[in-house]
Amino acid sequence: MDFNKSCEEAKGKFLSFAGIPVSYALCRKCGFCFAPELVTWKLEEFEEKIYNDEYVCVDPDYIETRPRANAANLISMFADRAHSIKHLDYGGGSGLLTQLLRASGWQSVSYDPFVDRNLRLDQLGQFDLITAFEVFEHVPDVHKLMSNLRSLLCANGLVLFSTLLSDGNIHADQDLDWWYASPRNGHISLFSRNSLEILAQANGFSLGSLSTGFHVFSTKVPPWAEHIV
Repeated sequence: MDFNKSCEEAKGKFLSFAGIPVSYALCRKCGFCFAPELVTWKLEEFEEKIYNDEYVCVDPDYIETRPRANAANLISMFADRAHSIKHLDYGGGSGLLTQLLRASGWQSVSYDPFVDRNLRLDQLGQFDLITAFEVFEHVPDVHKLMSNLRSLLCANGLVLFSTLLSDGNIHADQDLDWWYASPRNGHISLFSRNSLEILAQANGFSLGSLSTGFHVFSTKVPPWAEHIV
């Protein structure tokens, strides 16, 4: 597909043709789909070509709408239980979600690999709850992501994350026309349920899903989360 294919096309909004072809590869065994060329890029290339000043044109909700909606959802989901939970928003961008949670009494920290480049993971500590909203599909090295999450998660903690599952949307030997497969948005790693389950098992987690786009990695569900998992 063309590099300028974005998720906004699902709303009838199209960017000009870039003339740069992007290919995706599909694993016929597990259903994982990814863009081989883009996953080799360095952070600087992603910043220059994807996460630049024009990114808001292809994902207008990331600045405020999505963080506010996610914060409201978490506050409703955990209510008073959250006050004793250490929370990390992984891939938190500007940190708005964390700011909103703190205003509601949460112990919340934000970390983003692009924003907090001078901050080492071992400086963050460990957390009972890690959220990663719209992160997994952007990550070039999913095994490194899982290693990072494991190092940041307390024993018996939870990882809540969002990414759409590709089941029924990607087929071998057919053109890739799923709206979520959009290189201009940085969507370079696309997961089937089977591939997420394999990733979970390889890292000692069980996978649960609250919806087609909202998922949980856990080893043992803690008492403060039994009502949602």
